[in-house]
Amino acid sequence: MPARHALTDVEAGPGSPTCPQMGQAEASVSVPFRYADVPRFTRFSDVLDETRYVPVPDTWWIALCDVVMSTRAIEDGRYRSVNIAGAALITAVKNALPGADLPFVFGGDGATLLVPPEHRATVEAVLAETVTWVREALGLDLRAALIPVAAVREAGRDLRVARYAASAHVDYAMFSGGGLAYADAAMKRGLHAIPAAPAGAKPDLTGLSCRFEAVPARDGLVLSLIVVPGEGADREALLATLGAILAEVDASPGMGRPLPESGPPMRPPWSGLVADARAEGTLAGSGLLRGAAMFVTRGAAFALFSLGLPFGRFSPRRYRRRLAANADFRKYDDGLRLTVACPVATADRIETRLALAQEAGLVRYGVHRQDAAVVTCVSPSVLHDDHVHFVDGADGGYARAAAMLKRRP
Repeated sequence: MPARHALTDVEAGPGSPTCPQMGQAEASVSVPFRYADVPRFTRFSDVLDETRYVPVPDTWWIALCDVVMSTRAIEDGRYRSVNIAGAALITAVKNALPGADLPFVFGGDGATLLVPPEHRATVEAVLAETVTWVREALGLDLRAALIPVAAVREAGRDLRVARYAASAHVDYAMFSGGGLAYADAAMKRGLHAIPAAPAGAKPDLTGLSCRFEAVPARDGLVLSLIVVPGEGADREALLATLGAILAEVDASPGMGRPLPESGPPMRPPWSGLVADARAEGTLAGSGLLRGAAMFVTRGAAFALFSLGLPFGRFSPRRYRRRLAANADFRKYDDGLRLTVACPVATADRIETRLALAQEAGLVRYGVHRQDAAVVTCVSPSVLHDDHVHFVDGADGGYARAAAMLKRRP
């Protein structure tokens, strides 16, 4: 399905978009709405074309979560746990509602999904279970909320959605109207909160993994970037600025893709085994045997991926190529959220352009430079090509960019 606006710890307030020209007065959608019917586009720069977005019905819900104090956890070296916590909700909802086509977005330290009314109860239960699991398995505090889209419009915002096809097999939701910014701020004020499920509750997280090595930047750095509109920014000037930033990225080697076409290398089976076994509850009593079984399974997977050997219908090389093609490293929610590989000179030009745009009142932004990217995977079946992969910076990425944005006036 946070980059959702909940990529950040930024409250909706001055500078948050209201987008009245986007049809804010349309308080409801009378025609039947199916996300599956929303047209896909394949050129990422088309996220700036406001005609691509369609209104989300008032009867739908916004499910979202984020890790409290995520920046501190990352400073303690727990960025992989933060990313796993952020992707857990997406995985759990996909498993609870197989076949349901729902908009979602990964935010580094959280996630957001849009939910039709018939699935609200299921997603509420999954949210509660995810909060409990993240606390017990990862030792992190996850806050969660379920907010009616109607509340967004009552607050004077809108919520519209578009679909960007990253590949022939996977697409990602993009958003406009300021609705997710409002929902994120409401969650952080404690509104519409979802309490934790009873102790021991765990959602179905089949397919959630973080089994690949960090990918070093090629000939430069990995830039994590969050850009949001400035207060009262001229819309045309804002879109021109965002378009110029995307043009800079597109002109860089590999169009900013942080993963090689062949995909990232797999981590050795012992890397992170103890933490992952604890998350699976396999280090107590007879669980030691299950931990050993986990090591054997990972060892076999490591050998297959390292040698590129096919196993039945599964081809490791094809999987890794699809992983790179399906990767989610560019997002839009009234502003840009990118984790891209680029030369230092390109990063310098982007930051210079953003500084000038901020002085002109067009944007507010946060950036973080690092030397590698990491990927968190949701692959319920390795035999299908529709697995999704969320990219973040290896040194805190979105969370650190968000912290910089939060410090800005």
